[in-house]
Amino acid sequence: MIGGVTSFLTNPTLSTVAQSTTAAVTLETTMKALGRPTFILADKKLDDQTKKYATAKEFLYQTTCLATYFFVVVPLFKNGGFKLAKKMMQDEPGFKLFDSAQQFLDYKHLASMKKNERLLELSKKRVSKKFSETVRKELSKDTPEAFDVVKGTIELGNIVGSVLGLAIFAPQVSHVIVHPALKMMGLEKNKNKSQNDKSINLKA
Repeated sequence: MIGGVTSFLTNPTLSTVAQSTTAAVTLETTMKALGRPTFILADKKLDDQTKKYATAKEFLYQTTCLATYFFVVVPLFKNGGFKLAKKMMQDEPGFKLFDSAQQFLDYKHLASMKKNERLLELSKKRVSKKFSETVRKELSKDTPEAFDVVKGTIELGNIVGSVLGLAIFAPQVSHVIVHPALKMMGLEKNKNKSQNDKSINLKA
């Protein structure tokens, strides 16, 4: 079973899907944040007050969803997936060398550099202290180990976070933030809920 999991995590397709998923989520949410308010403002059937309320609500909703996705959902699933895999695959060399997903990502960033640039960065105390002596030696090689299983684990966490987190967690956080923000802007008290419900579909 572990062998099958390892093969899945090291499959190059997983990396492509992870990158595509993150890009798609970012693009879709950004387009919603910009596009939906534009269509609302262009709707001549709505009065000015309704437009102001609906536009602000939609923009706040989409932007808080995007912020929650990047700063809460992705880190949560990325780190959670790493910790779970570390427990399940204790004999995997990569999981013995790295304590967190971010530490591995820092390693991956350095490993992608040219050797002379990498060694220059590694000579900086603030950079070298992030890693154990074993990892520093690995980074000193011409071609550092990629640790594909660890990389695949983090990418899988990103995919799961994108699918579940943005669909379930991010909207809940947004709803908590949006209405207080609208009240601070003086729009919540002036909204005409029945008119909004009939005229505009603001569902994510």
